[in-house]
Amino acid sequence: MRGLKHTTVIVTGGGGGIGRAVCRRFAEEGAKVAVLDRDLDAARTTVELIAEAAGQARAYGADITDYAAIVDTVERIEAELGVPKVLVNNAGFDRFMPFLKTEPALWESLIAVNLTGALNMHHVVLPKMIEAGGGKVINIASDAARVGSSGEAVYAACKAGLLGLSKTLARELATKGVTLNVVCPGPTDTALLQGFAETSRDPEKLLEAFRNAVPMRRIGQPEDYPGIIALLASDDADFITGQVISVSGGLTMSG
Repeated sequence: MRGLKHTTVIVTGGGGGIGRAVCRRFAEEGAKVAVLDRDLDAARTTVELIAEAAGQARAYGADITDYAAIVDTVERIEAELGVPKVLVNNAGFDRFMPFLKTEPALWESLIAVNLTGALNMHHVVLPKMIEAGGGKVINIASDAARVGSSGEAVYAACKAGLLGLSKTLARELATKGVTLNVVCPGPTDTALLQGFAETSRDPEKLLEAFRNAVPMRRIGQPEDYPGIIALLASDDADFITGQVISVSGGLTMSG
């Protein structure tokens, strides 16, 4: 895709699942990938996979909920790879539980990672993009933000907040050369989904219910998402901003 070669890309949560697949795709496009993850070993594994394919990447261990740590980490990325022109806010976590059974401590943890962490990344990286003449932000939310999802009330609220943030910043920065768009995955075969299934009495029955809810009759795979993310980060998407795109096999259809 046009405009990605030699571009510095930051991917949060790049150590596994969707994040790892996204990092590998950007490296295939010739980008310089900053693999940012709280789990430094996982980030290093992603970098090793990229290096095996002759791509360029570096691993960075940082907690996105720690503003000062993100300031330091982004400075390192700029010094080692160049000014970041693409930011993919992918890091997140969830706990599947009916809202009335949750406690405030869990809310705080979910909000810290899924919303405050993204706020930190935007606040630190966007000024660098503006100074450099522009950039692209792709925020990874969830179909739960668009239609709700039982057992994910606080997570859905955080991701809905990310939608609102993205649209507002898309308006504020439209004349600065910065675009912001959102990709909403549906149920995806990641460690999070598998862990949730294992808490049920019949994990396979639960996963089958997820599959049956999707018109394409399958659960998403991490490799289903890098294509649209790379497109939105490329020069081919220069006139696309403030949009929310579901990638969920037809589970959510909005227009």
